[in-house]
Amino acid sequence: MVFPYMEAVVGFMILMYFFETYLDLRQHAALKLPKLPKTLEGVISQEKFEKSRGYSLDKSHFHFVHEFVTILMDSAILLFRILPWFWKKSGNFLVLVGLDAENEILHTLSFLAGVMLWSQLTDLPFSLYSTFVIEARHGFNKQTIWLFFRDMIKGMILAIVLGPPIVSAIIIIVQKGGPYLAIYLWAFMFVLSLVMMTLYPVLIAPLFNKFTPLPEGELREKIEKLASSLKFPLKKLFVVDGSTRSSHSNAYMYGFFKNKRIVLYDTLIQQVKM
Repeated sequence: MVFPYMEAVVGFMILMYFFETYLDLRQHAALKLPKLPKTLEGVISQEKFEKSRGYSLDKSHFHFVHEFVTILMDSAILLFRILPWFWKKSGNFLVLVGLDAENEILHTLSFLAGVMLWSQLTDLPFSLYSTFVIEARHGFNKQTIWLFFRDMIKGMILAIVLGPPIVSAIIIIVQKGGPYLAIYLWAFMFVLSLVMMTLYPVLIAPLFNKFTPLPEGELREKIEKLASSLKFPLKKLFVVDGSTRSSHSNAYMYGFFKNKRIVLYDTLIQQVKM
């Protein structure tokens, strides 16, 4: 008797879905409590707490729907053998356009391109609702529909440019790796991670946002003084135009060794009290 691996995988996925949903329901119940927790008394006002609670509840409701649709789609894709069928169709597409369907790299790229397109299309309604309904309802969304689709198109172009060489390299390593396949793959992914961590903030992030040096002033002086007291090798301070997309505030740092950089969202600077 053949062990039903596919059914076991789907069953495990559904089991994890129910477990995570149980945890989400507990969190959802906590969000419904109208009274300000004692630990937050004197820290934030009741009005701000109500606004935060309303936003979290809306996101929680949306999360339940999104996760339910996702588990239904993923289970159906596996149970109805959609992926093997799509692999065959991607090979037929290569033949149709005059390419060799027996070429493993071309076949894989064709398959992944179709999967990426499917993923974008199925997730698009959820992304639009999250951005232009939930975020807008609570005053956080600042981006236009044009900017939304422009970012999406840029992301797809980047995937088209960066994906093929990375996928091709992985396939070649699998084909030629032999008994040291796992080591070669690990080394490649490790180097790739370092390269992407280095290039992303310098070449990729500026395609989506504008980064400008933090102007001289009290804020810059305080940050530099704090970095110096902590022996943090701060080289550059940037401000990113996060307000073009959202009124949420954030900050992050990146860099290796003695070349660290800090990025502040312009919304954070607007909200902070000096």
